[in-house]
Amino acid sequence: MKTDHERAIEIFHHELTNHPNFKQVEFKKVTGLPFVYLTAEEDISQKDIEVTLKVSAARAMRGKRLTLAMSYVRNDQALYVYRVRFLVPQRKMFCCGNLCDDCIRFTQP
Repeated sequence: MKTDHERAIEIFHHELTNHPNFKQVEFKKVTGLPFVYLTAEEDISQKDIEVTLKVSAARAMRGKRLTLAMSYVRNDQALYVYRVRFLVPQRKMFCCGNLCDDCIRFTQP
């Protein structure tokens, strides 16, 4: 059984590889950080690429408790590189005594 994080990455990968704005999409991990290498069509601007990345990530995260961390790295002509990560929220491991709504005391094991 796959986690929400793994399913979101698969959906995101599928969305980008099938998108008409990109000729080629490659995912690489460098020093443990995920990077996306996008070869865009000639008439696509960087702003359009970022919008496409955000929309694809939103579709991948739909119904999951994930957030997007995306940053532009560099480009060379039609090749754009972005660092894209889906962050999983941290769960509390103990009661701090502040009567929080998400207190560990209220969760089922």
